[in-house]
Amino acid sequence: MPFAQIHMIEGRTEEQKRAVIEKVTQALVDAIDAPKANVRVWIHEVPRENWGIAGETAKSLGR
Repeated sequence: MPFAQIHMIEGRTEEQKRAVIEKVTQALVDAIDAPKANVRVWIHEVPRENWGIAGETAKSLGR
């Protein structure tokens, strides 16, 4: 059972997350011939203050 973990800064819409799940699922089906029903995708949303970029938080950088 393929299992994909996606870590992203919080703030995406439900529609965007649905699109990520759909496209990652299809990519695994295409790449390894996995049955679609067996693919699992987990989106882990990270608060902006917990995401570091070049020594700063994404929140402090306005991202």
